Amino acid sequence: MLELAVLGLLKEKTMHGYELKKNLDEQLGHFWQFSYGSLYPTIKRLAREDAVEMELPKGETSRRKNVYRITQKGEELFTDLLEAASPDVEDRGAFMIRFAFSRYMKPETRRRLLETRRGYLQNRLTKMAASLKKLRDRMDAYSIELMRYGVDEAEHDIRWLDGMLEAERRNGTNGAVPAQPTRPVEGTS
Repeated sequence: MLELAVLGLLKEKTMHGYELKKNLDEQLGHFWQFSYGSLYPTIKRLAREDAVEMELPKGETSRRKNVYRITQKGEELFTDLLEAASPDVEDRGAFMIRFAFSRYMKPETRRRLLETRRGYLQNRLTKMAASLKKLRDRMDAYSIELMRYGVDEAEHDIRWLDGMLEAERRNGTNGAVPAQPTRPVEGTS
């Protein structure tokens, strides 16, 4: 997943390592934790695969910073990772990272990703509801509340996915969703 995130951010602009880590944390850190200990080995691996290359720093600086950019091979790898036929939709973080770059997906891939995640959640919700019904008498109040939380979370995500799928259908093949959130993001109003 980190390869996809690094290539996706470098697709948008060239960055040095610190800037890349900062953007990973700001844009994707709500779904996945990134560390320098995993970032730099990933960049080095991508460089060995010729997916990323270093640019010469522009201007004089007291400290040399390696500036990275995506290559044509990196663009192809990014597309391959994004368009993969069997996404890992069970892992919420991996799904969200992939979805963060869905504007680069083919509309049918984006719909398949959303539908597959929705199907997984619907199946999970059905199992949780059955467990809750079956085990309610043998569970303590905290365990029941934890299961209810899981049910609420799955129902919320399904409603969100339904909205995204409806937007995909409404907008036809371009799949564009509204540029502005449907409700204000906390701390932005």
